Amino acid sequence: MPEAVARDKFHCPGCGADAHWNPAKQALVCPYCGAVAPGRRDEATGQIEEHDLAAALRDAPDSARGWKATRTSVKCQSCQAISVFDPARVGQRCDFCGAAQLVPYEQTRAPISPESLLPFKLAEPAVRDLIREWYGRLWLAPDALKSRALTDTVRGIYVPYWTFDAQADAAWTAESGYYYYETEYYQDQNGRTVSRQVQRVRWQPSAGEIHHFFDDQLVPGTRGVNPELLRSVEPFPTKELVPYEATFLAGWVVEQYQVDLRAAAERSRQEMDRQLHSLCASQVPGDTHRNLQVDADYHDQTFKHVLCPVWILTYVYGPSSYQVVINGYTGAIAGRYPKSWVKILLLILALLAFAGGVVFFSRR
Repeated sequence: MPEAVARDKFHCPGCGADAHWNPAKQALVCPYCGAVAPGRRDEATGQIEEHDLAAALRDAPDSARGWKATRTSVKCQSCQAISVFDPARVGQRCDFCGAAQLVPYEQTRAPISPESLLPFKLAEPAVRDLIREWYGRLWLAPDALKSRALTDTVRGIYVPYWTFDAQADAAWTAESGYYYYETEYYQDQNGRTVSRQVQRVRWQPSAGEIHHFFDDQLVPGTRGVNPELLRSVEPFPTKELVPYEATFLAGWVVEQYQVDLRAAAERSRQEMDRQLHSLCASQVPGDTHRNLQVDADYHDQTFKHVLCPVWILTYVYGPSSYQVVINGYTGAIAGRYPKSWVKILLLILALLAFAGGVVFFSRR
């Protein structure tokens, strides 16, 4: 297995400690004395490139693998997430689920290297404010939640994503339905002959074609973040990606992808098929349609492996663990939280009282 290429640490010019990437200042800052370290972003020589998907699925070369820096990997025995961080950092608990079951992780081959990322834009104080605001909107949460859900467990993590591009050319066939109405006569309960308009459908064949370019179709490679919560804080603005360099990762944890390129490409194709079917359906003329068949051809397929910033709050309330996810670039927030059975009961009683009042006054 090729070893990661060691890279110089980013030393503080004041005290000599290791500097960390600071989202608020968009610079390397010493966590001990606060001094700003000399920037190293001028060393970036690469550009954000799209890679041929078919060639990569055959086999990615060793030169495209590794972290380009010395990193340590551990695997959580509880949630199975693989965390990658600086060797000097001592991981006591999993940043995703809070479990203390971390074991060293060794792999037979280095992962495909990320070549671009979205730097953290929101610093921890701003994230704490977002969490407090989020707590304030939770009407059904227990009153004690704000004090018992500890916001000091919030962690910033770079989450792995795959992006996929493809040109899709599709031909479709369907039966288009056009509504028309006929007058129908029938006997009512009094024996009188009355009429009504009945909707009918006239079917006729139709066909067409569509050409669509899928740009940066995102597929998460994480297993540590709840997928529903992650979808809720998307999208990540891929147009703002910058070339990957170790500067941005200084002091931060990175999750190694566990959804590999092949599995991600399959998920992306399934989503493209779904979107393409919807686009073709919107082209079918008439009032309704049936038997839509889509014959799609995909070409010019490319991919990127990118890192996206996510803040995660994992807290325990009662017997259960809950996770809150914040987009580290846009500030979008989503999370799970306990419900107060007392507040739920009061809400039900209030709704029943309101419904009873409506019925009472409607009968007067």
